[in-house]
Amino acid sequence: MRIVGIRQPGSDRGTDVAQLSDSGREVTVLAPLEEFWSDPSAYLAAGADGPTLAASTVTFVPPVRPDARVVCIGLNYLKHVAEGTFRDQELPEHPTLFARWTQSLTVDGAEVPVPSGEDGLDWEGEVVAWVGAPLVDATPEEALAAVVGYSTFNDLTSRRAQKLTSQWILGKNGDNSGPLGPMVPAAEVGDLREGLRVVTRVNGEIVQDGRTDEMVYGVGDTLAHISRTFTLRPGDLLATGTPSGVGYARTPPWLLHPGDVVEVEVERLGRLRNTVVANDVRHAATVAR
Repeated sequence: MRIVGIRQPGSDRGTDVAQLSDSGREVTVLAPLEEFWSDPSAYLAAGADGPTLAASTVTFVPPVRPDARVVCIGLNYLKHVAEGTFRDQELPEHPTLFARWTQSLTVDGAEVPVPSGEDGLDWEGEVVAWVGAPLVDATPEEALAAVVGYSTFNDLTSRRAQKLTSQWILGKNGDNSGPLGPMVPAAEVGDLREGLRVVTRVNGEIVQDGRTDEMVYGVGDTLAHISRTFTLRPGDLLATGTPSGVGYARTPPWLLHPGDVVEVEVERLGRLRNTVVANDVRHAATVAR
């Protein structure tokens, strides 16, 4: 089962959560966005019984609540730590966390502009976990049980902006810089500690090839850690970090430029494919809004 967000042109329904067919040619509505996230497990168990629409007639959007929290883990694979700026520092007891805004998220097939002043964008293929139940002072076991699904994710990064200060938020929130794949129910994915393969390709060439059992900080442990500070709610997301092979750590550095195609493929979750475009596309889209 692959769960997506859709909008129907000319409709005032807003975003619906829908099930994408195996062929990718049709979507069947499960519920309006807010209704779905009021009890996502129940809607997934019941299955899609709403209208079925041709995929070509709808606009795909992330099935994300506007006020959802998007929390991201930095430096969660040892080989990635070893290749970067923090290679000589001791691994911290707790994960390095930063935030994305929901406005930075997009979907498979979307164009991603290079922001002004950047030499290019860097790729970071990873897995996102979706929270499906409230979490307050949770144990790691409770937190992991509350995960309702997982998605393929690309944490595309503006490295110049990221490195201007010790805080990473600016470099992690470029327009359309967070492509997010369909959500696959957790029951179909299993435990990430079993080791799902995470592969990133640039113009068909493999640049990252890791496995989720290489993570330093697990999903359950991290969500439990977060829940001791603030309440996690259904629809919140946790981006779990990227394996080694990012572009800025190479000699010479290798970044994505307009025309490049970047793909992230995660075992059991599927593939994301996005094209990098010039900055003038972002300005045109802003003016159009």
